[in-house]
Formats: sequence, C-alpha cells, structure tokens
Amino acid sequence: MWRMKVLGIESSCDETACAIVEDGHKILSNVVATQIPFHQAYKGVVPEIASRKHAEWILPVVKQALEQSGLSLADVDAIAATNRPGLMGALLVGLSFGKTLAWASGKPFFAVNHMLGHMYAAHLENDISYPYLGLLVSGGHSIIAKVNDFDSLEILGTTIDDSVGEAFDKVSKYYDLGYPGGVIIDKLAQKGDPKAFSFPIPKIDKKGDHRYDVSFSGLKTAVIHQADAFLNAGYEKTVENIAASFQETACRTLVSRLMRAVEDTGLTTVVAGGGVAANSRLRAMLAEHKEVTCIFPSLKLCGDNGAMIAGVAYHFLKRGETSPLNTTACARIPQFKRGLSNLEAFGRR
Repeated sequence: MWRMKVLGIESSCDETACAIVEDGHKILSNVVATQIPFHQAYKGVVPEIASRKHAEWILPVVKQALEQSGLSLADVDAIAATNRPGLMGALLVGLSFGKTLAWASGKPFFAVNHMLGHMYAAHLENDISYPYLGLLVSGGHSIIAKVNDFDSLEILGTTIDDSVGEAFDKVSKYYDLGYPGGVIIDKLAQKGDPKAFSFPIPKIDKKGDHRYDVSFSGLKTAVIHQADAFLNAGYEKTVENIAASFQETACRTLVSRLMRAVEDTGLTTVVAGGGVAANSRLRAMLAEHKEVTCIFPSLKLCGDNGAMIAGVAYHFLKRGETSPLNTTACARIPQFKRGLSNLEAFGRR
C-alpha cells in the first residue's frame, strides 16, 4: 500500500524546523533548531538575527530530517513550507528553500498557513473527529474557533488587543525574568500563590459578537504598572506570587470564554494548539471541566515544528490541490470575521 510522505519546513519565527510525516499522522522525523540563545540578550526575537540563522541552518536541518527518517529526497512525495503569518524575512527563507526543493525535484509544493499547522498538531498523535472547538494560543494569536475541517475554522472569538503569549513575554521582560517569558513564568508560578494578587479579568460584552473575545492589554498593564493596587492582605509582593497570580488570571480569561462557546455550540471536544498550549496551569484548568474532552499536543508539538506543516499539506495532497511556485510570503493575515470560515485569512495564497 502506497503511503504518502510529506517533507514540511517551518521558519516563521525563531525555530528552523523540518519534519517528514507519513499519511498525515506518522512522524518519521522532526528536527527543530532553536534560536533562543541568540535572542535571550534582547529579551525577544530580533527579526534580522532570526532571518540570518534560518539561512545558515535551513540546509543542515533538512538534511538531518531526511537522515533521521532513513529516507532520501527521492522517497518523499511532496514538499511543504509555511508562508504565513510570521516575520517576513524568516518566512522567506523557509518558503524559498521549500519551493526551490520542490522545483528541483519535480515534486508538488504546498504553502501552509502557520495557524492551521498549530491547530492540526494534536491530530498527529490523536484520532480527532470534526467538528470541535479549537483554542489556538500563541505569541501572536489568541483564537477560539469552531473547527469544521483541517482548513476550515469558523472564528468565534479572538483577542481585541494583545495575544496571551505576548502578555507573558512583556510581563517577563518588565520584571527581567528572561526569555522566553511563557516558560519562565510557568516555572515561577509553581513556587508562588495564585491568590496573592486579584488581577482583573477584562469585562467584555457577554452577548453579541464579542462574547467569546479576550483581552490581555489591561491585565498586562495591571501586572506591570499597578501590581501594588491588586496585592491582597497577608501576601508578599514576590516575583513568584506575581507570576502565579498573573498566569492564573490569564488562563481563567481564556477558559471562561471557551466555556461560553462550549455551552452555546454544544461541542464538548476542545483541541488546543500553539506555544501557550504547553502552559501547565492552562492544561490543569481545562482538565477540571469534566464536561469536556480536552486534547493537547505533546509539549514538543506545541512550539513551532515542521511536522504540523507536513500534516496539513498531506490533506491538500489528498485533495489534489497544490500551491503555485509563485506563492509568496505574508507577514500578517487579514482581520478575522466572526462567524465565517475564514478562507482569506487561512488560505495559502
């Protein structure tokens, strides 16, 4: 029986990644070269450094993925690469390499939306039926959606300002905790008390178009500039307590909106994706809701990786759809329109 093998490349931010996936599920190799040490001094990703490192690492990473899988390029059926959204220079490195590799080898090429990849990551390890509610949380996005298919997301809610991942990074930067902020705050929070500070959960219209939306700008401001005003009696102002209380509030903000969507749609399966899906408190908080089945990717698949890109591309390959070699990169995606399957935002061209 012929099994389709797709080589997927991901370079949207600060991870140079390549993976080979068979039939959309079986990971034959998954190589991720992280640039974190090169960005730590700046407490955030420097686009120019990211682009240069991608250009330096892309060839050895792809070679390593092939070697790890035990395959040659001739054994691969298709090539895929992320083309949106992300840092433009970083995207262009992986996209250009992927298109060139496809052209030189005569194989079909697929440009894949990074966000579709994150939403698909849990499918690599689980048999998940559509539709379900998707919680896509990362450094750039906070999205609650009804997921009807691998490329069909009906947007229910999103952030009206900052993403949750951005809030984690900004709080970490202000308190000089280090980079990446999400991982560091998660570890510090385990040593603190989430009841130390009563940080506010933004009040957004409980009815109408914005009932599933989230906001993190006000929370970020409260944690950074007004922490003393929210300190509860009997608690100390320590970084551990700040981290624990901030993380608790951020996670409750997400979960409260998600549970509204569960109640309104009747869907009881929730699938999470994106870097913040690795957060231990978010996982534990969702596990407390016994009325829903929560599915998370393993930690290695929460961050950027090539396997999720290859997995999505496999389904386009099955459909017989390909991307033209003049497909370009796009740093941003259009503003989401609630209630619509956002083909423009999640499309490949």
